[in-house]
Amino acid sequence: MKTSHILAAALSFLAAAGAHAESYHGVEAPVSALSRADVDAEAARTASAPNQNVVRGSRGAESFKSVANPEAVYAQAVATANAPDQNVSSSSRVNSRVVSTMPNRADTLQQAQKQGGPAAK
Repeated sequence: MKTSHILAAALSFLAAAGAHAESYHGVEAPVSALSRADVDAEAARTASAPNQNVVRGSRGAESFKSVANPEAVYAQAVATANAPDQNVSSSSRVNSRVVSTMPNRADTLQQAQKQGGPAAK
């Protein structure tokens, strides 16, 4: 009998504590630096703006301004294209290292052109 009284008291205490809810303070006032007329005018301008739903790049190529020296880029491309052993990797064989045994063809041609050798033709 005492256990049921204790249990009932505990449940009534929990019910009283849990019944407390936050009070409602209403909708908060909007905070804006613009008046309602300014917001309406801005919305009308935005809605009538041209090309507002066009994704970037759909009107063709965008303008591009290079910051690299074209001659240096070309020389690097030629050197990379003529690099020796470019299709061989160290994973081609187990526990191996690739040691280049061939000279770079582009470097050889440039040296020959500077010296006026037979490869200059």
